[in-house]
Amino acid sequence: MNPIVQKSGLSVVGLLVAGGCALGPAVAAQAAPAPAAPASSSQTDRHAERVLGVEYQAQPNFYYCGPAATRIALSAQGKALSQDEVARLLGTTEAGTPSALDTTRVLNELTGGKYRTTEIRDSVARPEQVEQLRRDVLAAVDAGRPVVANIKGTTVDTDGNPHSYEGGHYLTLVGYRDGGDTIRVADPADPALGEYWMSLPKVANWIAERGYSS
Repeated sequence: MNPIVQKSGLSVVGLLVAGGCALGPAVAAQAAPAPAAPASSSQTDRHAERVLGVEYQAQPNFYYCGPAATRIALSAQGKALSQDEVARLLGTTEAGTPSALDTTRVLNELTGGKYRTTEIRDSVARPEQVEQLRRDVLAAVDAGRPVVANIKGTTVDTDGNPHSYEGGHYLTLVGYRDGGDTIRVADPADPALGEYWMSLPKVANWIAERGYSS
């Protein structure tokens, strides 16, 4: 047994989670950009609501959330790969998909290099990290690029439905409304709902200690 990985599946080093779909954040070289000022009302007025058209597919097993979420993002950009093909490119195994660095790498290989990795290294997203996520989602969705997020924990969507991924998970952010205050989530582990809305701060705190590709 790897001495770094404990029985809980959470590594002491690097916050790497072994097993299932959950794996940790990007490396330090991909640290989040410097904080910027919150979006002004004039900025958010120009971005009232947008939802991208995607081909939703549920993940077929417990460890394919990374390939499924990445495939959903690719489908909005005219890329019709199978989940097995995406899993091979990501390096996905039964231990999961290594990190947001891998989803960024594969998205860039297949769509032309517009994606970048951002970490939220804190255990709870700071206000400037929430606003960075808003800007990144607005920019990516407006450009036709869904965001792939590596998340963990439990939270509740705008309809009051709980979503719990204590071991970690990948999902796709496919739209926004209210100037980015609310984010549209395509969740490959929840085919009963498929997509749902969640407040921006909850999404940011879901990503905390992990990363996203935008």
